[in-house]
Amino acid sequence: MDFQLTDSMKEIRQLVKTFATEVVAPRAKEIEEKDEFFPDIIQKAGELGILGMELPEEVGGINSGTLTAVMSNEEIAKVSAAVCNVIGAVRLHLALIHQFGTEEQKDKWLPTLSSGRKIGSFSITEPGAGSDAANIKTTAVKKGDNWILNGTKSFITLGPVADMTIVLTVTDKSKGVHGLTCFIVEKDMPGFSAGPKDYMMGQHGVPISQLFFDNCVVPEENMLGEEGQGFKIMMAGLDGTRLDIAALSLGLSRAAFEAAASYAANREQFGKPIGHFQGVGFMLAEMETEIDAGRLLLYRAAQLRDSGLPFTKQSSMAKYFCSDNAMRHTTNAVQIFGGYGYSKEYSVERFMRDAKICQIYDGTSQIHRMIVSRSIMKEYKEKAMIMN
Repeated sequence: MDFQLTDSMKEIRQLVKTFATEVVAPRAKEIEEKDEFFPDIIQKAGELGILGMELPEEVGGINSGTLTAVMSNEEIAKVSAAVCNVIGAVRLHLALIHQFGTEEQKDKWLPTLSSGRKIGSFSITEPGAGSDAANIKTTAVKKGDNWILNGTKSFITLGPVADMTIVLTVTDKSKGVHGLTCFIVEKDMPGFSAGPKDYMMGQHGVPISQLFFDNCVVPEENMLGEEGQGFKIMMAGLDGTRLDIAALSLGLSRAAFEAAASYAANREQFGKPIGHFQGVGFMLAEMETEIDAGRLLLYRAAQLRDSGLPFTKQSSMAKYFCSDNAMRHTTNAVQIFGGYGYSKEYSVERFMRDAKICQIYDGTSQIHRMIVSRSIMKEYKEKAMIMN
């Protein structure tokens, strides 16, 4: 592992840091309080090349690689988890369409999504299928040159504002996960509608809703990938976006730590700064140590992906470690601030609310522990066979 940054990586990170500081930070409190979407910020990110940074140069990207992208996400999340979440979601759609789309689909969606002029969503979760994504009920039935979709998706990030959504459906129930297929559904297609916006505990400003498919007519050319390839597409997307959530969590941890450390160095009780008391000082020491450890886990997984090597296990390790830390770190920051931490006057209460969902979406912390443990069992089963 070599995390020495090239000049290009440093330039991109500085570009994103400037964007976060000058464009996002002045709006963070407003976004939180109004709980309204921010399309102008997303379009600005598109103009700067931030949305499509991982795409190859031939399709308008800068081929930044995953390591640079997660570094960038951390800088944005430090000032706004909501903006970071949306940017990560847009990158997910771009990655899937670039990897699995037809030339026509790429020509139609890559320029508009990467510029921020249009918004997409990824529809997996259903009322009865969250962690068990393979148990989805939304169906797609072939009828002539079209597919007819029926079902309901829930908790869909960007659902109410999306111009298109990638929908995971069942096309052949008898084949299990090999009978799942993805389709690109556009907002004006007959039978497709979005429910009202869901109001969430944290990450205000990110529009979330249910999506409904009532005999929704989707042309055959809107199938993403091949029939039966839906589970593969879903997992390819989640492996990557879990790194985004780890980076988002890391950014929240950094924001909470820096706020708490500054407060602890300047708030005096019993004649000295509260950071000099072990109860507070040890919390800060643990926070900074765990932030560094999480960053190393994340960078390792990102570098494996950039090298074309397997990274699913490492992605899960980074995701659950960083998200669990973010919840603990932001809670500790509120504790260090005391009564002020519970007040909206300071941002640490927002950090705590924003952190909780990181342990839930894109696979709960428990699911990621299962992924890691199963990987361990497979690895040591094979080692035992070799030894015998």
